[in-house]
Amino acid sequence: MVKHKKYFQGEAKKELGLIDLSDFTEDELENARLAFAADSRFLISVVAHDGFPFHQKKEVAFAGRSNVGKSSLINSITNVSGLARVSNTPGRTQMINFFSQRDDFFIVDLPGFGYAKASKESIKQWSLLTEEYLLGRKELEIVFFLIDSRHGVKEIDENIMEILDKSAVSYQVVLTKFDKIKKSEVDSLLLSTYEKISRRPAARPGILATSSKDKFGIDLLRCLIYRIIKN
Repeated sequence: MVKHKKYFQGEAKKELGLIDLSDFTEDELENARLAFAADSRFLISVVAHDGFPFHQKKEVAFAGRSNVGKSSLINSITNVSGLARVSNTPGRTQMINFFSQRDDFFIVDLPGFGYAKASKESIKQWSLLTEEYLLGRKELEIVFFLIDSRHGVKEIDENIMEILDKSAVSYQVVLTKFDKIKKSEVDSLLLSTYEKISRRPAARPGILATSSKDKFGIDLLRCLIYRIIKN
């Protein structure tokens, strides 16, 4: 389990809404570990809404800008290297990908957005498919909305959060690539993020900081997923 002291001076920044170990019980930590110790497997890639799989399980989705580290984060929480394709080329994920976790629930990898070099037609297609999923998927429990720690919440992120708010789709903000910023930048990052999400009606309280590189925050993300799917 990666400790917080590598990133924070003194106590974790609870006043800024940071989610930490104190938010979970020992039982939740262990149950979440066991839930993700089982096999994760790719199920299907979907390019149109009529391809969405039929099942009675809950789904948790991951969304964010292109190159935000979405695939790396999914690989980290499932402990399966290469489960979600990682690419140095933004905009490669053009489909909605479904992964089964122990046949108990599903992880959904939504297309990245905001990649300027993709064709306008492709961007339109990705946007329509994602909105169809968000608005019409009754199995969806939550969207984990990823923000690159190096850049913070950008205007395009706020535009997507506006769509989620209007659609009443619950989402949890997750900071990625937290290893890429300096300790001196942590407070301002958390404060600016907190200020931009605190009044959004569909945003869940709290900010989860993660790093796929050194597994920081991965255990907490697993716990949060476990808590949501078991409620």
